[in-house]
Amino acid sequence: MTVITRFAPSPTGFLHIGGARTALFNYLYAKHTGGKFLLRIEDTDRARSTQAAIDAILDGLQWLGLKWDGEVVFQFARAHRHREAAEGLVKAGKAYYCFATPDELTAMREEQKKNGQPLRYDGRWRDRDPKEAPAGAKGVVRLKAPTDGETVLQDLVQGEVKVANAQLDDMVLLRSDGTPTYMLSVVVDDHDMGITHVIRGDDHLTNAFRQIQLFKALGFEPPAFGHIPLIHGADGAKLSKRHGALGVEAYRDEMGFLPIALRNYLLRLGWGHGDDEIISDAQAIEWFDIKDVGRGASRFDMAKLTNLNGHYIRETADAELVTLTAPLIEKRTGMALDALAKDRLKRGMAGLKQRAKTLIELADSAAFYAKSRPLTLDDKAKGILADGGKAFLAEALPQLQAQAGWTGPELEAWARAAAEAKGLKLGQVAQPIRVALSGSTVSPPVFDVMEILGKDETLARISDLL
Repeated sequence: MTVITRFAPSPTGFLHIGGARTALFNYLYAKHTGGKFLLRIEDTDRARSTQAAIDAILDGLQWLGLKWDGEVVFQFARAHRHREAAEGLVKAGKAYYCFATPDELTAMREEQKKNGQPLRYDGRWRDRDPKEAPAGAKGVVRLKAPTDGETVLQDLVQGEVKVANAQLDDMVLLRSDGTPTYMLSVVVDDHDMGITHVIRGDDHLTNAFRQIQLFKALGFEPPAFGHIPLIHGADGAKLSKRHGALGVEAYRDEMGFLPIALRNYLLRLGWGHGDDEIISDAQAIEWFDIKDVGRGASRFDMAKLTNLNGHYIRETADAELVTLTAPLIEKRTGMALDALAKDRLKRGMAGLKQRAKTLIELADSAAFYAKSRPLTLDDKAKGILADGGKAFLAEALPQLQAQAGWTGPELEAWARAAAEAKGLKLGQVAQPIRVALSGSTVSPPVFDVMEILGKDETLARISDLL
C-alpha cells in the first residue's frame, strides 16, 4: 500500500503555527514511507474563505519547504460529487430527509436540557415518509447512523478510543439548500483522493467517530487516523498570540526566522528522537513515524526557537545570508544596495552572524556596512565621542592616513602601539573608531570592520565626525 497523507486547511485565515506542524507531520510521514503528500483547500465556507488566505497558505507551505504532490484540490469545486454521495445514501436507505423546522429543533433541545439529557437530534424523521412533509418544505439529509453497539477507533497516536453509538445522533449531510456539510465533504474527498492516513489535531478526534460511520455507510474503507495533541504556550495555557500563535508569514517577515529552523523546532513539538535537538531534513524523513508522537500537549517556547534559529544562521552560507538580509537592510536604510555594499556585507558576514539569532538582528547589525555617509550616531556613540573620543580620532586620523598595511592584524598592531603611546587600554582606542565606522558602540571586531570597509571608506567616515 502506498501511504497518502493530506493537509486540508480552511482558508479563513493564514497558515498558523499549529497548522504548519500538522502539515509538517503529514509531509514527513509520507516521505518516510515513500508515499505522497497532498494538499486540499477546504473552502466550502464561502462567506469566510478568501483568496488572500489561500495565497498565504500556499506561500507559507512553499516557504517552509513542504512541497505537496500533484495539484491542489479545492473542496468547493467538488460540491456536486458530495451531493451525489448523499443522494446515493438516501436511495440506499442509509440516509433520509428530515423536515424538522428550526423552531422544532430549538424546542427539542430545550426539552432535553430541561430533563438533563444530552443535546442531540432525536431521530423524529428517521422512519417517517417524506410525503408527510408540509408542501414546499425543503428538508436536510441526515445519515441513518447505527443506534446500538459502538464505534471503535484504533488511533495511531491516542491508542484505542471508542464511543457508544447511542451517543451519536444522525448528523446532517446536506443542508436544506442542498449544500454539503463539512463532515460529508471531508469523507468523500478523503476517499476520492485515496487518503490512507489522516493526521490532524486532536480537536478533530470527536469528528472521527462520525466520519468512520459515514465511511462505512458509503462502502468506503476508513483511513488510519492519528490525532496529535495541540500546542500549548510555555505556561501550559492554550496557545494564543502572546505565546506565538501567529501566521507563518510573521515568523518569516516580522521575526526573521529561517524555514529550516522552524521545521526543526516544529518537528520537536510532540515528537523526538532521543536527545537530538538539531535534526537535518534527511534525518527527519528517515526517523519520523507518526506512532512516535506523544499523547501529551507540547509547549511552544519562543526562546528555544530563537536559539535554534541562531544555530542555523551560523550554519548558513554568507552569500545566502546577504541575499536574505539585503531586502531588510534596504527597508531600514531606505536605499538600494549596490554591488560594493553587498560585497562588504558578504565579507563582513562571518563576523556578523556569530551573534545574531534572527535575520532581523542580523540586518540591524549589518546595516552600517551599507549606509551612506554621514552616519547617524546613537546616544551611546555620541557619549563616547564627547568623552575624549573625538579628540583621539583627530590625532589618529593622520596616523591612519599614513598606515601602509590595511589588514585586520596590521591595524590592531597599530592600535596597540597607539594605545601604549598614550597610556590607554586597547578598548579606549578601538571604541571611538567603532563609533565612527558603525554609528554604534556595538559591532564586529573593529579591525576586521576597518579592513572590510577599506582605507578610503574608513578615513572618510572618521573625517565625517571631525
